[in-house]
Amino acid sequence: MRQARILFRDEEAGVLTQLDNGSFTFRYHDTWYADPSKPAISLTLTKDRQEYRSDVLFPFFFHLLPEGSNKQMVCRHHRLDPDDAFGILLTVARVDPIGAVRVIQMQTS
Repeated sequence: MRQARILFRDEEAGVLTQLDNGSFTFRYHDTWYADPSKPAISLTLTKDRQEYRSDVLFPFFFHLLPEGSNKQMVCRHHRLDPDDAFGILLTVARVDPIGAVRVIQMQTS
């Protein structure tokens, strides 16, 4: 299992988890979910539900990934499997994200 903190404009909004079977969950933190002034992180991960599940990486997060030669360069430089979308996301969306959302890997014990 791998997890990442999801920050929206540098405030922690929720947690993205890749389960051992390869599926994903995204869950808004209780305080973020309960606060009507806090926005949804995307149009597809609205706050009408607190938790989302998917067999594949959610499209919102997938579209934060580099493509083409940029993806090849990132994978080669960081020694990442090009098929490991979550691993690439953890690498690139930490410091140089597209938009207001950052993805910070959580250390698991």
